[in-house]
Amino acid sequence: MSTWQVERRQRTRRLIELGGLVVKAGIVELSNDDRATIYGAMLWIAAKLQSDEGQHARDLWAAKGRQAFDGERREEQIGWRT
Repeated sequence: MSTWQVERRQRTRRLIELGGLVVKAGIVELSNDDRATIYGAMLWIAAKLQSDEGQHARDLWAAKGRQAFDGERREEQIGWRT
């Protein structure tokens, strides 16, 4: 497989994973699948990250994300045991 094919597959996988996060967070349903609303929210997030409060927001959001991922892992482990 050529280098450009590998890079294209990696990029596609990354985009799919990022889109999956939007779905996983419930944003699609909460926004009624309105792309303008989702894009606007992402622009707001980007502006927040570029502001003086950016590092604080990043730290808070990262902690919340890690907590959610950890909770999902625990639920999966419990599910495998039953």
